[in-house]
Amino acid sequence: ADQGSKADVRIVADAAEVARADRIVLPGVGAFADCKKGLESLPGMVAAVDRAVRERGRPFLGICVGMQLLATTGFEHGTHAGLGWIPGEVKALAPADPALKIPHMGWNTIEFRAGLHPLLAGIAHHAHAYFVHSYAMTCDDPADIAAVTDYGGPVAALIAHENMAGTQFHPEKSKATGLRLIA
Repeated sequence: ADQGSKADVRIVADAAEVARADRIVLPGVGAFADCKKGLESLPGMVAAVDRAVRERGRPFLGICVGMQLLATTGFEHGTHAGLGWIPGEVKALAPADPALKIPHMGWNTIEFRAGLHPLLAGIAHHAHAYFVHSYAMTCDDPADIAAVTDYGGPVAALIAHENMAGTQFHPEKSKATGLRLIA
């Protein structure tokens, strides 16, 4: 059955509510450091999310910068510590084709890596998703990359490790592909 229509979705800024959540979604807006500071500015939020996700195993989905914060380090406008949940780095896009513009903005296909991650179930291989970003995450363990897109070379489109996942693309803007992933 479709659980999405029965979900109690809340936008919260209270650490106690996050601690009680069955699932956590962290959308990312703006720059890496600003997004992290936004989380840190909410009393107890980073600790509550960390406990819920890493200790209690709650499913976590980061979107765009929300995914990038899973990394160890981000290099957007300086060097900044991420949450460090999935070892890796976030660096400026550097497509091999100099004609490709930064930011990477628009529709691109996603190519699944070995082993189909459950978030990709029901999504066609090479489905289109909508991207808007100037920085990309690389994972220390290539097995943490569940899907890539090609933007002058492979770019992580979906990363996943245990109960944590993140999309570089915006599922909320990716029509049928994004709706299926969110479901």
